[in-house]
Amino acid sequence: MSNVSDPIADFLTRVRNATRAGKPEVVAPYSKMKGEIARILKEEGFVHSYSVSTDGGHSSIKVELKYVGHRPVITTLQRVSRPGLRRYVGAGDIPRVLSGIGISILSTSSGVMSSREARRKNVGGELLAFVW
Repeated sequence: MSNVSDPIADFLTRVRNATRAGKPEVVAPYSKMKGEIARILKEEGFVHSYSVSTDGGHSSIKVELKYVGHRPVITTLQRVSRPGLRRYVGAGDIPRVLSGIGISILSTSSGVMSSREARRKNVGGELLAFVW
């Protein structure tokens, strides 16, 4: 296994590449952050489901992708904040993605949440990704 400097970007790239290739599912190494991102994608209707498995001591997360006809529900996953350049937003500055069609994923003091939930709870934090 190689050493990845940005595991969240690696996870988002795996999901993005799998949707473009028309794959039914994607498997990646598990972390709590990736699990929370997968939970948000499921809650917002971008993926069917996700599961965590522990095989041989290494945990992995499997995400079942969602398609409408032959078109993927996720058209773009874009990493915003990265290790070399963190991007933080206040509660009033959370960006709208495609006029509300897409979502932002934020890491806040109250946990990882979607932009809709962050606005409702009036919290800001690190802007992790845009999904549409």
